[in-house]
Amino acid sequence: QVQLVESGGGLVQAGGSLRLSCAASGRTFSSYNMGWFRQAPGKEREFVGGISWSSSTRHADSVKGRFTISRDNTRKTVYLQMNSLKPEDTAVYYCAADGSRSLVPGTSAGEYDYWGQGTQVTVSS
Repeated sequence: QVQLVESGGGLVQAGGSLRLSCAASGRTFSSYNMGWFRQAPGKEREFVGGISWSSSTRHADSVKGRFTISRDNTRKTVYLQMNSLKPEDTAVYYCAADGSRSLVPGTSAGEYDYWGQGTQVTVSS
């Protein structure tokens, strides 16, 4: 029901900013909770931020105050604004959709039903 395509990744210097976009297609996008996850080589996929269908948000402690998730239902797009980037933020970033209708966006990858292909974010020292 949902197809997701991430964009906006790239190579940036520490302290810089990037804005990731996730363009969604689907008939019920506005009812889905959306999340951003990231995965570095050899590590588990890690929750970054989530936003519910009612625009309730939550962010991982590691990015709180630096990253902000948002959504635009008219454009069927979810964003991840990343500021004050650190080398440890380097990873492939994935957009995900969860159709459970929970009031709180999930923090576990297993809670999400649909995934984008990922976009690489590399932060240099």
